[in-house]
Amino acid sequence: MRISKFIYLLIILTISSCGGKETNHSAKADIDSGHIKWNLAIPTAANSWVVDSPKETDKIITKNGIDLWENPETKIRTYFRVENTGEIHIGIRAKVDKGVSSIQLTFNGNSKKFTLKNTEFKDIYIATYKVDTPGYYFVELQGITKEGEEFADVTEVLISGKASEGKSYFVKEDYYWGRRGPSVHLNYEIPKEAKNVTWYYNEMMIEKGQDVIGSYFMANGFGEGYFGIQVNSEDKRTVLFSIWSPFKTDDPKSIPEDQKIILLKKGKDILTAEFGNEGSGGQSRFLYNWKAGNKYKFLIKVIPSVNKSTDYTAYFYAPEIGKWKLIASFRRPKTSTYLTRPHSFLENFIPSMGNVERKVNFSNQWVCDSKGKWYEMTKARFTADATARKKSRLDYAGGAKGDYFYLKNDGFFSEYSKIDTFFSRNSDNKPPEINFSTLP
Repeated sequence: MRISKFIYLLIILTISSCGGKETNHSAKADIDSGHIKWNLAIPTAANSWVVDSPKETDKIITKNGIDLWENPETKIRTYFRVENTGEIHIGIRAKVDKGVSSIQLTFNGNSKKFTLKNTEFKDIYIATYKVDTPGYYFVELQGITKEGEEFADVTEVLISGKASEGKSYFVKEDYYWGRRGPSVHLNYEIPKEAKNVTWYYNEMMIEKGQDVIGSYFMANGFGEGYFGIQVNSEDKRTVLFSIWSPFKTDDPKSIPEDQKIILLKKGKDILTAEFGNEGSGGQSRFLYNWKAGNKYKFLIKVIPSVNKSTDYTAYFYAPEIGKWKLIASFRRPKTSTYLTRPHSFLENFIPSMGNVERKVNFSNQWVCDSKGKWYEMTKARFTADATARKKSRLDYAGGAKGDYFYLKNDGFFSEYSKIDTFFSRNSDNKPPEINFSTLP
């Protein structure tokens, strides 16, 4: 009788002990069994780029995610930002077309190799790491071996763990704009005593290495247009001056005749045409191989003209040329105004370059009234577009340093500037020395 009671108690204790062990290690058991609860599912279609290859990015990163991934040299990075620290569990939602693929995942300098053999999409846990500092991180994938044509199709990078339980940021919608990255602006404050502002002068310098393909460094923006320089490709750079039509449309062909922008004159080697897609109007281009590290000057004249119209004239000064060059002069109908809303901006217009940081410096901003008196602008409000304001991406910055303002965007840097903040630069107190009567 005593022996049977002893055996009974031993069985009960054994069962209780086994149950307690599973409870204490349930998190590990979930990971080991693949039944982990993922807090974040980051779409690769919106948040991934091939390292140092926009051409491969355009091929591999499709609307469905990572696809056509064939080259073992290809490294694909998927970016996200977390505000919590602690453990981070990483996985992917993926499949192979056939056979077995061996792949390497790298996070924060630590790598792990794993294999895939499922031919239907599946959530797969890969590794656990630690996040010590809030900010941007990336998960890098590189193929090692494959039996099929491709290494894998990957639709999402999956994140769980304490680091993922706070606020997190990545592109969830508007993939096109999210991949381009946030556009940032400086809105200069015109001194209150300045009336009938006719001229707007600005200087701009892009440091060496910051002249990234796809960048529009816009120096002189105003109520009805903009004027700046672009990096269009490895061997093409442009000075761009545009005026919007008062008729709201993205199709220039739909603009009524009485609301079309009229070209008054243009400089030598200037190309002019209509433009569309982001508003419509008249545009002028000067194909010019401007240099990073050099300072360029921009001058705009805005003056009311006949029949309630306004004339806009742009001049560009390159140190390599040594004199002011006329870009173009346009007339905008149904508008009677002097210069309003002087501003600068920085944007990336090529989605496959949205993972590369770029920066621009602006200095010596001045406006001149209709009587020829100059006023210095030393205060600016930093703003950003919808991609930044809805926090799809937080890799944007702007501010003042010494006697210049700056703007920076893209590249997934972690320190960002607060939108709608005012900044002040040091005064130069040296008005531009320009003889308006000798301008072309």
